[in-house]
Amino acid sequence: MIKSEKIKQLKEELAKYQSKLAFKMKTYRGVIHESALSELKHSEVMVLYAMIDNLKKEIKNMESSEKETYI
Repeated sequence: MIKSEKIKQLKEELAKYQSKLAFKMKTYRGVIHESALSELKHSEVMVLYAMIDNLKKEIKNMESSEKETYI
């Protein structure tokens, strides 16, 4: 797979996870301690944030390395 295809695929994944996060945030009200359901929702939100952050970093790195190749 060439870099441009990989970047496109990563951007599609990013959009998918951003929409999932937006959906989760509609009902997210923070952590209510002593509530297992609340803590599970918080964990899901934090995992989505981490996945989005990692995808953004990977896209940025691939785009910068792609520019270096053609300069």
